[in-house]
Order: sequence, then C-alpha cells, then structure tokens
Amino acid sequence: MLNKQSGCAGALDVGTSPVTLGWWEANVHTGLCLLPEHMSSRDAGHSSSVAGSRQCAECSVTAASSATSPDPMFLFPEAEETLLIDIAANTHLKASPMEPKDSSSWHQVEKNLPGLSQASSSGALGFEDDFTALSIEEKRNGQNNQAGSRREPPPPPVPQNRQFLREREGSLRDQPKVTNTMRKMFLPSSQSGQREGLIKHLLAKREKAYVNLHNFRFFVGTWNVNGQSPDSSLEPWLVCDSEPPDVYCIGFQELDLSTEAFFYFDSVKEQEWLTAVEKALHPHAKYKKVQMVRLVGMMLLIFAKKDQLSNIREIVTESVGTGVMGKMGNKGGVAVRFVFHNTTFCIVNSHLAAHVEDFERRNQDYKDICARMSFVTPDESLPHVNIMKHDVVIWLGDLNYRLCLPDASEVKSLISKNELQKLLTYDQLNIQRTQKKAFADFTEGEIKFIPTYKYDSKTDRWDSSGKCRVPAWCDRILWRGGNITQLRYGSHMDLKTSDHKPVSALFRIGVKVVDEQKYRKLFEDIVRLMDRMENDFLPSLELSRREFEFQNVKFRQLQKQKFQITNNGQVTCHFSFIPKLNDNHYCKPWLRAEPCEGYLEPDESTDISLDVYVSKDSVTLLNSGEDKIEDILVLHLDRGKDYFLTISGTYLPSCFGTSLEALCRMRRPIREVPVTKLIDLGEDSFLEKEKSVLQMGALDSEEASGTPLQVPKEMWLLVDHLFKHACHQEDLFQTPGMQEELEQIIDCLDTSIPETIPGSNHSVAEALLIFLEALPEPVICYELYQRCLDWSHSSRLCRQVIFQLPRCHRSVFRYLMSFLRELLRYSEDNKVSVTMIAALFSSLLLRPPPNLVTKQSQQDRQRAINFLYSFLLAGDEE
Repeated sequence: MLNKQSGCAGALDVGTSPVTLGWWEANVHTGLCLLPEHMSSRDAGHSSSVAGSRQCAECSVTAASSATSPDPMFLFPEAEETLLIDIAANTHLKASPMEPKDSSSWHQVEKNLPGLSQASSSGALGFEDDFTALSIEEKRNGQNNQAGSRREPPPPPVPQNRQFLREREGSLRDQPKVTNTMRKMFLPSSQSGQREGLIKHLLAKREKAYVNLHNFRFFVGTWNVNGQSPDSSLEPWLVCDSEPPDVYCIGFQELDLSTEAFFYFDSVKEQEWLTAVEKALHPHAKYKKVQMVRLVGMMLLIFAKKDQLSNIREIVTESVGTGVMGKMGNKGGVAVRFVFHNTTFCIVNSHLAAHVEDFERRNQDYKDICARMSFVTPDESLPHVNIMKHDVVIWLGDLNYRLCLPDASEVKSLISKNELQKLLTYDQLNIQRTQKKAFADFTEGEIKFIPTYKYDSKTDRWDSSGKCRVPAWCDRILWRGGNITQLRYGSHMDLKTSDHKPVSALFRIGVKVVDEQKYRKLFEDIVRLMDRMENDFLPSLELSRREFEFQNVKFRQLQKQKFQITNNGQVTCHFSFIPKLNDNHYCKPWLRAEPCEGYLEPDESTDISLDVYVSKDSVTLLNSGEDKIEDILVLHLDRGKDYFLTISGTYLPSCFGTSLEALCRMRRPIREVPVTKLIDLGEDSFLEKEKSVLQMGALDSEEASGTPLQVPKEMWLLVDHLFKHACHQEDLFQTPGMQEELEQIIDCLDTSIPETIPGSNHSVAEALLIFLEALPEPVICYELYQRCLDWSHSSRLCRQVIFQLPRCHRSVFRYLMSFLRELLRYSEDNKVSVTMIAALFSSLLLRPPPNLVTKQSQQDRQRAINFLYSFLLAGDEE
C-alpha cells in the first residue's frame, strides 16, 4: 500500500484558504513546511506531479517531490495516492455501525496558529536554609509523663519481614500509591508516642519468646475463564480433599472481556462466579467471605472457616494495572493482605503479558507489581507495606510464561509420552527464575500435570484454531516464606468451560499464635529495661556520607545512591526523615528515601537508598528552571539530634512536560535550547494565553522567527511513525511498551530530530500517551473542561468548544483526531475500537482541573468519553 520510495505516506496537508479555515479537507501534496507563513495555497506548484525540489529560503527546509524523500525536520510528508485508493471497502468500526467521515485521507490544518502556554504552578520548590531555627527536637519531643511499668500491654505487634525483595522500575513511579508511600511520615505526637513505638519494635524483635506455631490448611486455586460464565459445578476443583481447608484463596483471570468491564469496571460475571464459588466450597465446613477484590478481569476471593474469622484482622486490598501507561487494567495484579493470628499474609493474583516472545514484558509486569503495590497499615504513622514485607506470600494466576519450543506437534508428542520433565526445561518461568529475572525468591512445587493451556473451549482437545497455540503451563502457583509445606499441586481436567484448565494447590502453613501469658511477661520486662536505659543513655547514629550529587537526571529515568547508618549508641533507636519547617513532606516530589524510617539495635547498620525520579508531576517545574535538583533532608533521631543530608545535581530538560506552545516555537531539540530561553518561551506563552496574541520576546534568530509550528515536531514524529508503521499493529494502545525502549524514545526526541523513531510500535504508542499525559496544560484546556462535559450530548456544541480552544491546542486536537479516525479504519487488524480509543484519549485530552475538589465521578468520565465520540465517528464537519 505504501510507496517506500517517498517514505512519507499519509501525512497531513496544511491548507491556507480562508474558505477552509477551521476545516479538514483531503488533499494529496508533496511535503510542506510546518511554518504557516511559508505555506502556499493549493495550486499546481504544490501538485504531486511537480518534479525536482525547491528550497524555502527562510527556513532552509526542502519541499520535495514524490521522487525525493523530504527532510523530516519540519515536514508533513506527502500522502500516497495508493494509500487513498487501496482501502478495504468492508472495514467497519467496532462498537459502531458508522464509518468515520472523510476516512479516505488526512485532513487540513489551519494556518497561522499562534500558540499559548499555561505556565506551570508558580513558585519554586525551595528548601529551608536556616536549620538552626527549626527547633525540631523541641517541637517533636515535648515532655510528657512516661507510662509506668505496670501499664496494660498493647496487642501483640506483627513483625516486619526484613527479607523482602525491592525490584523497582523507575518508570512506574507515577502512581499515587507510590507517592503516598514515598511521602509517609513517622510523626509521634509526644515522647510517650515514641516510647510506645519502641516497645512495639522490641516486642516484635523478641516474638519467638511468646508465639507457638499452629498448622492450618490453605487451598489456593487459579483459573483463566476466558470471559465465560460458569456452566457446571466447581466442586471438582474446590473440593479435592476429604479434610476441609481452613482458608480458601481463589483467583480468576479474564473473568469478563467486555468493554464495560474494561472501561467502566462493571461486570455481571463477578456475581456469577462468586455465587458459583460459594456453592462449591467444602461441604464439611461453614465458610464466610473474608474479602474480594477485582480489577477488570482479575478477581481474588478469600474465604475462611467461620470459627477462624475472629483471628483475621488488618484486611487490605490493592490492585495494580500494568497495561499502557501502567493504568490499563487488562493486565496486572490484585492482592489481599491480612494478619492471621500473628502471621502476615499477602495473596497476589496476576495476569501477565501474553505472547510467546514477550517473556521480558512478563518480567517487567512482575517487577511493576512488586514496585507499585503497597498496602496502607492500620497505624497511619507508619509507611505503607509492600508485597515482600509479609511472612507468607502466595502468588497465583495466569503468569503466561510459555515454552521455548515453536513446534506444537513436538510438544504434543512429548506430552503424549509423559516426558514432562524434559518439556519443563524449556519452560520460560523456570528459566527466568533460574536467571533471577523474575520470581527469584519464590518456590514452586513439582509439576506433574500436563500443560493447562491452550484447549478448544468445552473440550479436552488441544487448540485446533489457525493459530494452533503451543501447549504451555501458563497457570501457576508459587510461594515464599517459612513454615510452608505444599501437600498437593495439580490441574483439573474435568472442567471444560474455558481454553485454560484450573489449577490448585493445598498448603500446610505454620501460623504464629500468641501465648498471652508469655507475651505479658515479656512486655513488662521490656518496659523495666527501657526505664533503666533511658535514664543512662541517649541514642546516637553514624552516617557513612552526608552529601549526594546526581548528574544528568532525566525524565522517567531512576537514579539511586546509597549510604549506611549505624547505631553507635547503647540503646535501640528510632530514625525518620522529617519535614523541614513550613514543609508538608520530608523531600521534594522527585526524591525519596527508602526506608524513610526504622529502628536499629545497638551496633546494627542498615542501608538507605536515595532515589531520584522525575515523573510527570515534577517534570514541568524542572524543565522551566523553576525547580532544581537541590534539597536538604533532615534525618531525625528520637531523643537524639538531627542529621542534615545535602542533595544536589543537574537536570536535562525534556520535551515531555513542556507546554505545547513552547514546543511549537522550538525548531531545535529542547536540549539544544538554553535554559534561559526555555524560561522566556514559557513566560511569552503565558502572555499568549492571557491575550491570545503573539508576543514573542527577543530570542535568538532561530527561535524567534515569528509564528509557531502547527504542532510540536515531537508529536508529529510520534504520530507519523505510528501512521506509517502501526495501523495494522494488533492491540495498539493496549499493549504497554518496554521501559528501555521508552527511555530511548524520550532521549531521541529530546536530543535530535530523528529520521526514524527507535523501539517497537507499542513503545512508540505509549510514548505518545506519556507525552499527552505530561503536558502541563492538556490539549483541551482546564478552563473548558466543565463546558465540554456540559455540552457532550450535542455534536454541534462539542465543535463549538473546539473553536474556543487557543489555536495551538485546536490544531493539535484536530491533528490527533484525524490520526485516530484513520487508525480506526483498520480496527479488524489492530483490534482498536471506538470505545477503547474514546475512553483512553478522553482521560488524556480532557483532564479534570488539578484544583477540582471532588474526584471525577463515573458520570463525568462517561460524559468525557461521549465528548470524543462524535469526533471519532463523524469528523470535524457536520
């Protein structure tokens, strides 16, 4: 379809005729300069039949004929006539009987569009310099009466598991859960509060003195049900032993594959499968549901015997989507954490990335879930708890790891010969665990059952479709922790509802049960010891270093530096990072310390990691120069002194997080523009926003040539790449990119104007979404947000709102809509639907104002989606 000689198919034509102002029309032209003042009107001179090339004297950009590849710097490449002709006549949009209007070509952009910019929030994020005036010790350690040694002991503390795995990927720090964990402060209100925290710590350290291990039976099951409803009893799966289990942990994947489940989180299948499970639990015991959590198609159910319910407490649920931008919930994980007697449990149900070749993406999903999933603790003064900070972790689900054997016939032959152990040497999960790329600290029981994927639904027959999937053990159950014995691990071939077979495991787990008498005695001994020690000794710390420099910090690229602290005093001490005077948090948004608080025994040491990560929330101030990589951390020691850590470094600006208007004025990559010019661009863009006229300052000659570009060159490069290479890409905008490729793409756009964009189509697609999400002012300005919602019922009113946008924003909006309509024409190949595109892009183009008091309601979200519908289905014209 595409003429590879020209290399510039499907570009936008930019017209200048007043008659067509504000409308998109189909034309076939040679490459045009993005500068509106250099664009000529439609005439024979720009006809696709013109040979040779000519030079634009003012901007030194060549407009080439179809025989010559144009310079990609500021050109919209020509639209190929073959593309306009070779279109499948029977392509229909999913979820809609309507064909998009003017779907045969790209359309025109308005000319002479001055930009605007919404300046980011004013005021730099400074730090307090006069630390002598803080009086932190005085503020935090007010004198109060200490509790006597005969006070009533608190409930037994649950010890923190110190052998936890922290596999963090910096690119996924944008989620609110993580930032809450980063900012959580330990703020005891008094010396009495500090003393109580220390007592809890010492009790937890000496837990073995007052607990006994009691064995309990846990049933764990996982099943990918492929969007089906239950059609038979689940007893063959859930009742596989004569002795009833004490606890059931049951996970489903692909519970519901409908659009409603994906975007609106509503699902009738949830109740269907919940009812089916409740009916099939072991008949020789009475159970009650402890908790349920669902994210799109992933659902996790926890049931316990009724007589054990009183021993289960601190139940918390959490979910993490690992789809595009780390938000889409088609892949990811859900979890329930709880305390059973005195043992902490975390049960994780996950559905990782599909496709045989994507084992690295599955590894990334696993790391993302580990890094981003954190649970709020009952004691709000303590940091959140992550997955690995539990005594027992059970991880189940459709992990989607396949066999490294491409020949389905060979695999089936080995299965028929029962040579399972030979097959398992090719199992991707086993290989990745051995290489410590994923699930390194987890254990899995011996697999003695045949692969559970893929079957023809309702049968025991291997996949007979055209794809003929290679059988694989996709569905797995792993665990980590002590005192765990697996009694059984198998599949259940009798259940034929899905293309997967369910899997189950039965565990005997030693649970710590408190001996109340021993606990009370130890509590009283600790209080007496503390009374003695506090009168004689003050806590003290030794730090291995106090100055840290981070060089060349980049957007979405994590940098870490570690230092060690040692308790060189005679008593157990509690340390924590605390806010400086007049600050709410102990550090700036781009910085975190891990751990941010803790306890140290005498002579005990611990490493603290200082992580610098610039997310969309902090990138704009750093780009503009209003903030710098500078901060001072205050490490506070209860009953002791404060230690000050100096953070400094350099930041490399990014086009991500820079306003549309500033980018439209940059002919060069942002890294080549001096910081002073970036500040000038931001200030001038703000004036344009206020006055809606062009008021450029005295920038250098190349940066001050008048009217801005139609759309930022970075956005054009991303969209043009997708248009040329990704229209037929399956699951576009639904499969996340690889983090390394995303970093390469961002670096490429920040430092050059490339001929080609590196990385896969999925990575380029996600880069476009990240670009839109990071804009300080969205494409549809905050001030028009409510109007868009109010007028979303009328396509005519929706178009009126677009006319009210500043010209730069209006141009970008129409450019994106034109591309998305073109993309939807190939929905049968790329599996992209109008509903999916409208839901995804409405959350980026039509964002609620940051000062909105209430969270966006489901009704407002639906109205935002409706707003985009008319543009995607009918185009700009009526």
